[in-house]
Amino acid sequence: MDKKQKWTTGLEGVLLILLSHMTAGLEVPLDLPQPPTITLQSPKDYIFDPRENIVIHCEAKGKPHPSFSWTRNGTNFDVEKDSKVSMEPGSGTLVIDIIGEKAEAYEGTYQCTASNEHGKALSNNIVIRQSRSPLWSKERNEVIVVQKGHSLVLPCRPPAGLPPPVIFWMDNNFQKLPLDKRVSQALNGDLYFSNVLPEDTRSDYICYARFHTQTIQQKQPISVTVLTNNPEGERHPGFMLPFGSTSNKMVLRGETLELECIAEGIPTPDISWQKDAGKLPLGRTRFQNFNKTLKISNVNEDDAGDYRCTATNKLGSAEHVIKVTVKAAPFWISAPRNLILAPNETGILTCRVDGKPKPKINWFVNGRPIKDVSEENGPKIEEDTVILSNVQSGTSAVYQCNASNEFGYLMANAFVNVLAEPPRVLTPPNQVYRVIMNNPALLHCASFGSPIPAITWFKDGQTSIRNSDPYVVHENGTLEINMAQPLHSGKYTCTATNNLGFKENHVFLEVKEPTRILTQPEYRVAQRGMSALFECKVKHDSTLIPTMTWLKDNGELPDDQRFEVGDDSLTIRGVTDEDAGTYTCITSTVLDQDSASATLTVVEKPDPPTDLELTDQMERSVQLTWIPGNENNSPIQNFLIEYMDLLHQPGVWVNLTEVAGSSTTAQLRLSPYVYYMFRVRARNDVGYSEPSQPSAQYRTNPSAPDENPTNVEGAGTEPGNLVISWKPLTGFQSNGPGLEYKVQWRQKDVEDDWTSKNVGNVSKLIIPGTPTYVPYEIKVQAFNDYGNGPEPSVVVGFSGEDLPLSAPDSVQVNVPNSTMAEVQWEPVSNPSVRGELQGYRVYYRRVRGQHDPQEEADQQEQVLTFSGNLSEGTLPDLQPYSVYNVFIKVFNNKGEGPPSPNKTFETPEGVPGPPSFLRAVNHGLDTLTLEWGPPLSNNGRLTVYTLKYHPTNATNEMGPVTELTFPANVTTTTLDSLNVNVLYKFSLNAWTRQGPGPDIEEQVYRAIDTAVPNRQVDIATQGWFIGLMCAIALLILVLLIVCFIKRNKGGKYPVKEKEDAHQDPEIQPMKEDDGTFGEYSDTEDHKPLKGSRTPSNGTVRRDESDDSLVDYGEGGDGQFNEDGSFIGQYSGKKEKDTHEGNESSEAPSPVNAMNSFV
Repeated sequence: MDKKQKWTTGLEGVLLILLSHMTAGLEVPLDLPQPPTITLQSPKDYIFDPRENIVIHCEAKGKPHPSFSWTRNGTNFDVEKDSKVSMEPGSGTLVIDIIGEKAEAYEGTYQCTASNEHGKALSNNIVIRQSRSPLWSKERNEVIVVQKGHSLVLPCRPPAGLPPPVIFWMDNNFQKLPLDKRVSQALNGDLYFSNVLPEDTRSDYICYARFHTQTIQQKQPISVTVLTNNPEGERHPGFMLPFGSTSNKMVLRGETLELECIAEGIPTPDISWQKDAGKLPLGRTRFQNFNKTLKISNVNEDDAGDYRCTATNKLGSAEHVIKVTVKAAPFWISAPRNLILAPNETGILTCRVDGKPKPKINWFVNGRPIKDVSEENGPKIEEDTVILSNVQSGTSAVYQCNASNEFGYLMANAFVNVLAEPPRVLTPPNQVYRVIMNNPALLHCASFGSPIPAITWFKDGQTSIRNSDPYVVHENGTLEINMAQPLHSGKYTCTATNNLGFKENHVFLEVKEPTRILTQPEYRVAQRGMSALFECKVKHDSTLIPTMTWLKDNGELPDDQRFEVGDDSLTIRGVTDEDAGTYTCITSTVLDQDSASATLTVVEKPDPPTDLELTDQMERSVQLTWIPGNENNSPIQNFLIEYMDLLHQPGVWVNLTEVAGSSTTAQLRLSPYVYYMFRVRARNDVGYSEPSQPSAQYRTNPSAPDENPTNVEGAGTEPGNLVISWKPLTGFQSNGPGLEYKVQWRQKDVEDDWTSKNVGNVSKLIIPGTPTYVPYEIKVQAFNDYGNGPEPSVVVGFSGEDLPLSAPDSVQVNVPNSTMAEVQWEPVSNPSVRGELQGYRVYYRRVRGQHDPQEEADQQEQVLTFSGNLSEGTLPDLQPYSVYNVFIKVFNNKGEGPPSPNKTFETPEGVPGPPSFLRAVNHGLDTLTLEWGPPLSNNGRLTVYTLKYHPTNATNEMGPVTELTFPANVTTTTLDSLNVNVLYKFSLNAWTRQGPGPDIEEQVYRAIDTAVPNRQVDIATQGWFIGLMCAIALLILVLLIVCFIKRNKGGKYPVKEKEDAHQDPEIQPMKEDDGTFGEYSDTEDHKPLKGSRTPSNGTVRRDESDDSLVDYGEGGDGQFNEDGSFIGQYSGKKEKDTHEGNESSEAPSPVNAMNSFV
């Protein structure tokens, strides 16, 4: 068998290989017999460090526990005979102590065998080799002399080590030589120069080799001298490695393919790669060494083919094709698996492998070739398959499959265990599975038995579950529900059955609501120093407890008190620039989790622009450029350019213009005679930045004014003058020194020349001696030492006004009703106004009332203003039946003219106001006297008063209305025949010839008592109640009369004797036959009521001879039927104990009772 093996580094030499893929079959419970199974072994190629012990691992399991033995180089290795070799207890692991020994003596091929009574399992052949670090052969290196531009190779050629060493180049100072596209190190360690330069001259090119034992050896330094007397010129690319136009490369499947191309030429060529008739595999391809090395990891058969490397410079290109073939050491398609068979069953072991060339398969049983132990009824071999038929107890064994080709081998153990066992369920009972809704649920039913048990599932102990949506029953007995829903929750039972028995197990499934983030954190923009809030509200299953975690940029939150984590939020206070990033809310339960992220952008006002520069300087313009500052995560919207005029307004910055935020230049229009300085401020959504540093000063030359004063006006302040005013130019507008104004004026519509006067930098000019209120044409022109401003426009103004000369004439008054008058007049002529007509003022006052010629005049004068040139107006809110005086004045801006002649007019009668008061006096049993006062405003001659009244009740229901009329000179009246205890409502108004005035406010009076504002009705005033009381009084009177007659006749009323015999009489009901009272009894411990006491209600004392119901009843407690018969019991009160106080048991007498009702 070809045993080509790979080396393993020293640290990797002790790595363990767990053969889980060889024991993927059915697991046998540890309490049952089973053949050995190798569980741990060292790698096939083990390179050890001679300074450390050799440890060769071999561990196995089985029942009974296996014993271990070793072979070395194919022969038995007796561990006990070598004192340097020991085996760890309970395992087959060898420990070889090589300290002070020749380690080479223990090199070789080792194999471990694990045995028990049911079979033998074998480990791989483990090749043990010592690492080696041979010395560099001594050599003398000559100085290499090369012309500039030539290519150069410095060989390394280290001694062969085990494993091969790592190569690198350094100088005498142990500094790595710099590598680049021109100078590179090949895979074999040689140093390649595509072309040399003078700076490559040096005497310390040293190749170092680091071996497995960390030993570093160096080659003798190489000296290189680069000459420049005959330099090589530019040339096409050519390949230094590999040689020729094609080469071949073989690589094994699963390894890494390494291809390299190193080219020379001037300029230094660039290297590129491609695969003919295919593409380089994505994800497995890497380029290294400045694109000179191509590496493809985990090679497979598809990677075979032609790979083309191309070297290119500006003079041309060169190509080299590497033909790659892929071979393969044996690899598993399907390794044999352990078999557990019942007696008389048949089993198959399959060993499926592949490789290139195709591997050869050999079968072994318990470490011996299967053909050497094959019996007549034994296993049958068909290439990669072993068939075991009708197995019997006691035929358990371990089978080995060995597949090999020229590049390596594979070996696997698989036992055949013949058992007869009833079913077991290995899954713990009553296990609870919890899953999230809409996720798969896996309910396990791990079992063992021989023959293999059949698994059946039931839900809630009833429904048999079969392979149908949504259920899937897997080979290993696991029940899968592909999308679990709440209705799938419940109890599940699995049963394991074979011909030897039956076993069941119960598990429970709980389907939970998923955890979801309902309110996700949202993108936030926060200014420095402000707060940012991220919300994360969660919905989860009520039986699960969620935990919330916040991350920043997928890491933990900073340990800072500014980060406040709430139940469903994260607050960041005092935000800083470092807080910007992505914040993730993760809410999780034991079953699931959900997450959501949002970004925080920290913004601030922009940083101020910098580096202001003035260019393209012209007389009236200049270009300003600047460099924007940091926008602080908020885009700049615009730039504001400000200027300062150092000549006219030093220290004052004025806004000049704005430009878009994408601009960094501005063409500025300038004014003459200004000493400019500029600065720029940037604005984003947060606000304006601080201003930039000012630019250099820029002075413009003087010139004549570009504009004239504005707001030119002409208006006199006094009769006979004209004041011309304007808004002066600013120093910025003056355009030069010596600013003055040329003021011109002339009377409008008169053929006069312009009169002019030059004034300094003032804002007005007063012109005396003008006619009154005459229009003038006015011009104001600016000029300075450098010339005049533009021709000014003409403005019309007026000279000063004087008081009007005339009064309105023909004043007429029309009175349409009692409270309004219409006044008309003849307007004055325009010349007499002597100014701008503003309007007319109407003065009027009430002189007296018409009903009282002796009334003193009302001196309060009223005025109404009517703007504009009107000839009429209305006087509102006049008092009826009055005499008024009126006159009118015209007015202008200066004041009022003379008044018109007085005009007197009268207003007609109107309705009067309400009476001044209404009150009730002199209440009688059925009479009531009312008195009232006349109205405060008669508004005419009073004719009569009208009084209305009517009874009313608590619900404001009215009785019949009575209306009375009184002459105007009557202010009192007495009403009689009023019902007792009835509420009345009264209203009173006054009349003139124009009609009735308004009523006085409603007042409600009681017939006997004073006015009652509260309209609640006393029950004692109701008729039904009075009648009832009268009926009761009459019945009581009849009863008294009957009692008196009975007593005089000596009837059944022995009151005195009864009182002596009974101290506590009980009232007996009246006999139905004769209407008398029945007998009563009392205990002998109490005496009848005798003597007299004063009741608490103040009734008079009575002696014992008085014969009344008081002696026999409880006063007011007696009740009567509607027909007058007495209801209840006729009883007397028991005399109270002395400690109960001196209370009376007597009731008011019937006479008093009747008086209380009357």
